[in-house]
Amino acid sequence: MRQVFIDTETTGLHAESGDRIIEIGAIELVGRERTGKEFHYYLQPDRKIDAGARAVHGIHDDQLTDCPRFAEVSDELIEFVRDSELIAHNASFDLAFLNAEVRRLVPSPCESIESICNKTVDTLPLARHKYPGARHTLDDLCRRFSIDISGRQLHGALKDASLLADVYLAMTGGQMGLFVSQNTPAASASVQKVEAGAVSRRPGVRLEVCYADEHELNAHEAFLNEIDGMCADGSLWHRLTSAPQPDIQPSPAA
Repeated sequence: MRQVFIDTETTGLHAESGDRIIEIGAIELVGRERTGKEFHYYLQPDRKIDAGARAVHGIHDDQLTDCPRFAEVSDELIEFVRDSELIAHNASFDLAFLNAEVRRLVPSPCESIESICNKTVDTLPLARHKYPGARHTLDDLCRRFSIDISGRQLHGALKDASLLADVYLAMTGGQMGLFVSQNTPAASASVQKVEAGAVSRRPGVRLEVCYADEHELNAHEAFLNEIDGMCADGSLWHRLTSAPQPDIQPSPAA
């Protein structure tokens, strides 16, 4: 399956009021593996960037003076996303801007970006469904999955599309690796999987088992006793550990 992760930066928040795209970034995955293909442009919007938007992405008007306009890169963009599963975070925002730009083209090459893709996926409602009650910004999801965002002081379309791909793979793939980064080209051949309770380990690697010390055991017991005092039935842990264990007899030898 071919997937394209896309993000945009804009002059403001309102495509319907004439705000424009000033940066597009997209990356391609096939079979959940990065192919190395990217689409990335800064664009001349022919209007000023709002101060609020500039505070988010840090792009200034004078940086875009010599950049192409959307019409100059539209054919390349359309071919890049065509027949893909197009994935974005808060996709309605990006699609509104992309479709507004497409409608400005004469003649318009397509009815909408969605119409040339096999499917569009919004990772925001996906995250809300999987993690109700949590925060669901891209930064928050990166922290949830321990994805490095130390260099992300400002938003950037290509960087954010790449981070979104990492988040999506983590959010939809479960535990996929113990020792190998899944962003490396060799990951598909050496990923360690956890299946049916068995860990497939890299040869020669011994996993250290850490046991609780006496202080930790005492603290745990004190916490359980506190729960016992607050709950009529006591803590589930105490109920399970104090219940009679079944007497399992070995089966007769064949």
